[in-house]
Amino acid sequence: MKKKYLKRVIDDLLEKRLEMIGAIVINGPKWCGKTTTAMQYAKSVLELQDPDKTNSYLKLAGIKPSLLLKGENPRLIDEWQMAPVLWDAVRNSVDKLNKDGLYILTGSTSVNEDEIMHSGTGRIHKMTMKPMSLFESKESNGKISIIDLFNNPDMDINGIKSELSIEDLIFAACRGGWPESLNKKTKEAQLFVASNYLDNICESDASTVDGVKRDPQRVRTILQSYARNISTTVSNNTIIKDIQANFEDISKPTYYSYIDALKRLFVIENVPAWNPRLRSATVIQSSYKKEFVDPSIAVATLNLTPETLLHDLNTFGFIFENLCIRDLSVYSSSVNGRISYYRDKYGLEADCVLHLRDGRYALIEFKLGSKEIEKGAKNLIKLDLLIKKNINENKLNIKKPSFLAIVTGGEFSYVRDDGVKILPIGVLR
Repeated sequence: MKKKYLKRVIDDLLEKRLEMIGAIVINGPKWCGKTTTAMQYAKSVLELQDPDKTNSYLKLAGIKPSLLLKGENPRLIDEWQMAPVLWDAVRNSVDKLNKDGLYILTGSTSVNEDEIMHSGTGRIHKMTMKPMSLFESKESNGKISIIDLFNNPDMDINGIKSELSIEDLIFAACRGGWPESLNKKTKEAQLFVASNYLDNICESDASTVDGVKRDPQRVRTILQSYARNISTTVSNNTIIKDIQANFEDISKPTYYSYIDALKRLFVIENVPAWNPRLRSATVIQSSYKKEFVDPSIAVATLNLTPETLLHDLNTFGFIFENLCIRDLSVYSSSVNGRISYYRDKYGLEADCVLHLRDGRYALIEFKLGSKEIEKGAKNLIKLDLLIKKNINENKLNIKKPSFLAIVTGGEFSYVRDDGVKILPIGVLR
């Protein structure tokens, strides 16, 4: 029986881009659904990982790569990074044919730029795909669009209700946004997908990504330390010291080699700091905030379960932030949104600054429960006033925030008297 395809946020953008440019590259972590989505638009497929044909394909790529491009267009080239020479072959083909929508390339590993002769600018467009958001997995009802909030900040959101309980949210974070997990019949089987993903990363992918043999247990230990510090700005030196409790001989170069491999596999996705020059550079936090591409990786790495997290909401608060960042990244991807955070030594912070390409941005806090909302709102308002003060004094040449919001694990959305929007994660899209 054919599995039903669940529409992804990236679908509409992919369809539009195929009408604008010769080739599209979809990058992202393994198992996030890149190939399945690409196959909705492809008319022919080349699967480089086909075990019966891989060797033949790779030999042909070394002799005459253009032969692998033959097929009805759009032609999907799955896991193209196995034969990086195909990048230049695709670029050359697009030049010769001078048509749009010729190729879709999917890859679960970022490629060393040294293996590519030309950039592909004007011929090849890159897109990034994440694991499924709660809206894509049909768990958020999607009654409030993040982009609509930018376009109409005064829209009425009062009383819009989320159907997700705290138990639902915890399970969704533990299961993760892996499409395959939604096809499993039992919750145990659904949770196993993330655990299996982790095992694959540790046992093989961390070594095959660049051909450097890496100790699976060291990979797992690094991920465990990262997971213990999820959604924080703890330094790499602190993480290295944590790892050295198990591996005394691990050096900084070795650590960064492992981290680079995990980034190339799209496992780790750190959030940069936003520095709009509101204060002295020495005052504003500048280190990256530690995050995973999906919260289930942290859960699996620490051997947590929905039951243990239900009784440890403090820990789940950090995992919830990772889930929110994943979802907001997905919801803003259609307009090239990007995420940063703000924090200074005076206590002002925004867990998330959601930027749009046109310069608009929103200040957002993540608070799992209602008890923390008041503190989060006060922080946002103080930061908002500081930004506006700098703008009015011509010290800052940026726009004012489009809106202030707190994304929660709660039930109802509403606008506070101070203008801060309260948005349950279960109503967003």
